[in-house]
Amino acid sequence: MTRLLLTAAVATAATLTLAACGTTEDAADDDDKGGAGKGAAQPITLTDSTGKKVTLEDGPATKVVGTEWNVVENLVSLGVDPVGVADVKGYNTWDSAVPLTNEPEDIGTRGEPSIDTIASLNPDLIIATSDLPESAVKQLSERTPVLTLRSADASDPVGQMTENLDLIAKATGTTDRAEKLKKDFDTKLDEGRKALDDAGLGGGKVAFADGYVVSNQVSIRPFTSGSLLGGVNERLGLENAWDVKGDKDYGLGSTDVEGLTKLPEDTQFVYIGNDKDEASTPFTGELKDDSVWKSLPFVKAGDVHRLDDGIWMFGSVESMNQYVDALVGALTK
Repeated sequence: MTRLLLTAAVATAATLTLAACGTTEDAADDDDKGGAGKGAAQPITLTDSTGKKVTLEDGPATKVVGTEWNVVENLVSLGVDPVGVADVKGYNTWDSAVPLTNEPEDIGTRGEPSIDTIASLNPDLIIATSDLPESAVKQLSERTPVLTLRSADASDPVGQMTENLDLIAKATGTTDRAEKLKKDFDTKLDEGRKALDDAGLGGGKVAFADGYVVSNQVSIRPFTSGSLLGGVNERLGLENAWDVKGDKDYGLGSTDVEGLTKLPEDTQFVYIGNDKDEASTPFTGELKDDSVWKSLPFVKAGDVHRLDDGIWMFGSVESMNQYVDALVGALTK
């Protein structure tokens, strides 16, 4: 099983007691260049999701390292090209909504970034998430300010996503851009909901999942209403069809093909795979000829929808815009 498909599920096993995702003091004005000029800027003090105060002595950060893909997506969306990115190849494979516009240094894996590589970049700021081990954060903090964001919160997945965007924007002096991104996202949700209502699909049941194959065994990961995609689906007026329990951070569950028999008959089953990662496409691979899979009412009815590759399920507002377009398009065609 590849690391990227396990990252979210493994990370959620850690116990997190986190404050709301960040406040700021002496926040800088927005600058359309993705960060205010160093000379005239005043220090910024931010409070991250762990309650730690992080001070940027020279004002908004311009040389930023991102240890998670949603952080990187936010930075690029805000007009800030990160100087260092964890697993650049993986980001380019799984997050097509916001392509990298520069050639950042690859700092290693998302779970184990290279301390030496990051130090060589001499960044103003490192933005990490609660998925990064505390020991790594401590090491990184010895040389450079580290702003830690809560990776996810199943009690308010969409709210956590936008809070993270806001905190990154405050750290980089791009708050005006963040406001526009959030406004555009709200507009996208309104348009998507109207399209579904107009097609008679408002209130319909949707079960989103991804899956993977390990040692020839298929595992299926339900995205409950506490997941980011589940939260987006509900804002589109759809009902989450899963009755399994998700974890407290990512809202992800676990089941197998037999578990799919518990879904309501009128479910629309939606998933994302990636042809560049064969282990992530069991629905068109190992399950294609499986008798249980073929017997499912939504499979027989043709209500199985594979969305486009490259939609990052744990991304930020622009990935969610991409998801809304893909989902509405699949359900209404």
